[in-house]
Amino acid sequence: MTATRIAMWSGPRNISTAIMRSFENRSDTYVTDEPFYAYFLKKTGYQHPGRDEIIQSQNSKWEEITNWLTSDIPGDKSVWYQKHMAHHLLDEDDIRWIKALKNCFLIRHPKDVILSFTNKFILTDTKQLGYPQQKKLWDWLSRETDFKPLIIEAQEITKNPKEELQKLCGNLNIEFYDSMLSWEKGKRDSDGIWAKHWYKSVENSTEFLPLSQSRKDIPYQWKIIYKECLNIYEYFLLKKEENVSIS
Repeated sequence: MTATRIAMWSGPRNISTAIMRSFENRSDTYVTDEPFYAYFLKKTGYQHPGRDEIIQSQNSKWEEITNWLTSDIPGDKSVWYQKHMAHHLLDEDDIRWIKALKNCFLIRHPKDVILSFTNKFILTDTKQLGYPQQKKLWDWLSRETDFKPLIIEAQEITKNPKEELQKLCGNLNIEFYDSMLSWEKGKRDSDGIWAKHWYKSVENSTEFLPLSQSRKDIPYQWKIIYKECLNIYEYFLLKKEENVSIS
């Protein structure tokens, strides 16, 4: 049985949980929800909702987590889908372990991310949104590996889920299944303990739904952060087009 370990690198306020649902609906796939969340909270001291409960629910030791994520796939499955938040990786972290996985990148326009994020958190730094960490990972992988990671744009996958998921599966060299296009409504045992704070929408969903695009302007206090994120988002769009032309 060929083992395929997938790392999907996203930022907050994206469709990362819906894509995890999609993969979990495959009979051959085991999914893992944000395995570095407790590590991130413990190291940074960020006061996210349910912080203490999250830290107690997960292993927070870096080396033990990375060893597990590159080990045998649990549940006698052939595919391991790992949902990762790029901002959970810190500057000092050794990222060489990701070479053992097939890495993919999920991006969303920063205007929509920022306006959604600031409904929940105080935004003071671009790194809170994961864009710089995604670029760091992309640039490192481009230097260190031959595998060209697929870039998925959130609006595109919600508009054309079958086409985009077929591209993703083709890039990963795994079979696409129609079962990835819909799932049953409700909670999952595989969801992190933080689901009660964040997953209400996806718990009520049964398929990919079009994302709304905000018509509001970015408030002045976030203009610099927005510009920094937009530059990286456009960088990824360019790399996405380059990958398409190469294939």
